[in-house]
Amino acid sequence: MKVFVKWCGESLLRNIFVIRKQVFFAVMLVLSVVATVMLSFPLNAQITPNAALGSELRGVWLTNIDSDVLFERDRLKKSLQRLDELNFNTVYPAVWNWGYTLYPSKVAAKVIGKAIDPTPGLQGRDMLKEIVTEGHKEGLTVIPWFEFGFMAPADSLLAKNRPQWLTSLSNGSRIVKEGTHDRVWLNPFRPDVQQFIQDLIVEIVRNYDIDGIQFDDHFGLPSELGYDAYTVALYKKEHRGQAPSKNPRDPEWVRWRASKITNFMQRVFKAIKATKRDCLVSVAPNPQRFSYEYFLADWQKWERMGLIEELVLQIYRDDLNVFVKELEYPEVKAAKAHIPVSIGILSGLKNRSVPMQQIQTQVQKVRDRNFAGVSFFFYETLWNLTKETSSQRQSGFQQMFAQPAKYPNLITGWKP
Repeated sequence: MKVFVKWCGESLLRNIFVIRKQVFFAVMLVLSVVATVMLSFPLNAQITPNAALGSELRGVWLTNIDSDVLFERDRLKKSLQRLDELNFNTVYPAVWNWGYTLYPSKVAAKVIGKAIDPTPGLQGRDMLKEIVTEGHKEGLTVIPWFEFGFMAPADSLLAKNRPQWLTSLSNGSRIVKEGTHDRVWLNPFRPDVQQFIQDLIVEIVRNYDIDGIQFDDHFGLPSELGYDAYTVALYKKEHRGQAPSKNPRDPEWVRWRASKITNFMQRVFKAIKATKRDCLVSVAPNPQRFSYEYFLADWQKWERMGLIEELVLQIYRDDLNVFVKELEYPEVKAAKAHIPVSIGILSGLKNRSVPMQQIQTQVQKVRDRNFAGVSFFFYETLWNLTKETSSQRQSGFQQMFAQPAKYPNLITGWKP
C-alpha cells in the first residue's frame, strides 16, 4: 500500500508539471504575439492619442500687427511652404483689422471709402486670394480671422464716416484703451451696424474658396460700453421704461446685452450657411468667464445652440498650473463632447519671448487631455521674434509635429 501511494503521488506531480509547462509556453506565445502587434504601431501613436487617429489641429494666426508676413507675395508664399514642411495644417489670416479689410472689398469701399487697407504692401494684390491658392496647394486649411470684430481705431475712417454707429461709456466717452491705443466700438445692437458686419462676412464667404471663418471676443463688446442713446432707448423699451444699471457688470444688464449679441451670432451663422454650407464657423475666445463678463460673448451658449463648429480656446498663461486648470472647466469638457476643441497657445509677443520648452510642455498637456489640437499666436513669434535661434525654434516644432496630421473637420466626419 505504501509503495502504491508513493507511485500515485509521483505520477500526479509529473502530470501537474507537464500541464504547468504547457500553460507556461502557451502564455509566453500569447504575450509574444501581443508584443509584436504593439511594437508594430508607430511610437508617436503611443505618445499622442490625436496623432494615432490621424487628426490634430496644428494652426497659427497670421496678422498684420507686429508682423510683415502678409505684406509681400513671395515672403507669404515661402512662409506657407515652410509651415507645410513643419507639418502645420491650418492658417488663420487676419482679414479685418484697424478699421480696414485686408482684401479688396466692395462693401468696405461703399461704407468706409477705401476698398483695402492703405498699407503699401497690400496694394495691387489680393492677399487673401494668395493665401487660399497657395495654402490649398500646400494642403493647408485656410480659415480667415475677423480679428477686430466690432472694434476700430478711434481715428479710423470708419469712425469718422459713421460716428452715429459708435457706442459709449456711461460718462458719454467713446474711447476705450487697448494698451496704448485709443479704440472705439461699433454698436452691435444697431441694425445698420449688424448689416455692415454681416455683409463683410458674407462677401468673404461668397468670393473666396475658404474652409471656414473665425471670430473671437471682439465679436462681442466690452461690458463697460452700451450707454449710447440708441441702446439705452432699446433697453427702456424692453423694460417698461426702466434705464439700464449704471453698474456695467450688473447681471441683468450683462445678460440683456449678451443675449442680443447671441441673436446676431445666430443670424450670421445662418447667413454663412446660406451662402456656403460647408464653410466652418470657428470661434477663438478667452475662457468663458472672461469672455462673458468682460466682452458679453457667451460662447458657452453659442456652442450649446450649435453655432460653433470649431472652438480654439485662447489660454495665454505662463503659469503651468493655471494653464492646466483652464483646460479642466466643465464648459470646456462639455464642448469637447460635441465639436473639435483646440487650445490657443502663446508663442510670444513683440516684446515678450516665450521659450520653446514652455511651448512644448503646454502642447503635451493639451495632448494628454485629448483636445483636438493647438494653434499658436502668432506667426512672427514662431521663429522670428524670439531669443532662441530660428533653427532652434523650427527644430522644436519639428519634434512636436514629427508626422503629418489631418485637420479635425467636423463637417467631414470628425467625431469626439
